[in-house]
Amino acid sequence: MLQTDLSHYTLAELRTLRHKVDKEITRRRQDDMKEARRRILAIANNVGLSVDELAAGSIGKQARKSVPRYRNPADSSQTWAGHGRQPRWMINGLANGKTLDDFRA
Repeated sequence: MLQTDLSHYTLAELRTLRHKVDKEITRRRQDDMKEARRRILAIANNVGLSVDELAAGSIGKQARKSVPRYRNPADSSQTWAGHGRQPRWMINGLANGKTLDDFRA
């Protein structure tokens, strides 16, 4: 790598140089991203895949939707599949003596 003696530059010259270097780094990153995108699209096209399929890592698989297992009896639009945190309506219902079976969809 080329060693450059920066000690003879003024502060203003160093700032200008830094600005030019930052601009060049940004330009090269954009060029690299464009080239990578072009290559990825070409590879996906050559094997008959969409970029979404390629990115998902699956062929012919649809995104899995969780099936609601529980429903709020007071508002049937509120559901829960049983994964993750329990919704507030279920927490409150369980605290008031209801069971999971009371919420089954």
